[in-house]
Amino acid sequence: MKNIKAIIFDAYGTLFDVNSAAEKCKNKIGDKWENFANYWRTTQLEYTWLRSLMGRHKNFWDITSESLDKSMRAFKIDNSMKNELLCLYKKLSLYPEVKETLQILKEKKYKLAILSNGTPDLLVELVENNNLDTLFDNIFSIEEVGIFKPSYKVYEIPIKKYKIKKNEVLFLSANTWDVSGGGNYGYNSIWVNRNDGIFDKLDFVPKIKIKNLNELVDIL
Repeated sequence: MKNIKAIIFDAYGTLFDVNSAAEKCKNKIGDKWENFANYWRTTQLEYTWLRSLMGRHKNFWDITSESLDKSMRAFKIDNSMKNELLCLYKKLSLYPEVKETLQILKEKKYKLAILSNGTPDLLVELVENNNLDTLFDNIFSIEEVGIFKPSYKVYEIPIKKYKIKKNEVLFLSANTWDVSGGGNYGYNSIWVNRNDGIFDKLDFVPKIKIKNLNELVDIL
């Protein structure tokens, strides 16, 4: 791909495994851990969208905690596990190919950044816990604009920072609605289809789909 000046990554589900917090507690949660993790994630996202629509912003960490409350009730998980699950959410596991891919891209002199719903502190902690802090030029949080993805205001953040054109950005996300959000805004959006999913119908179809970040190196 030509004229790419910045490669921007979503964080949750793209670089970091959002189910890994529950997976680390699967001996306590039991066989329902994966369904519980998926429910928690879905509720978390629904709360971001609903709060954006209502104009009732709360930061991502508060939403993560409140969506966990509902999910634990729904799956009848003892409330004593809440603090453990939240602590583990701050230490989500990295997908296995991520660090090597980022290192290769860094060596190729690409500007690398994260654009995420997460709070700045939460994102910095995640990046540092996974030893990625030397690889990213910037970590952008939606807190700069006070509304969650897929608002166009979020995708504007890197454009204003870097003073580049929309089509000079390569944007990667595992979340189809996020890929569409970035694509409709004008990014070159790539879908990281980690789970063999089905793409949403939201007025955008990505030209490139990959199963993991390893495939990105070959495209570039």
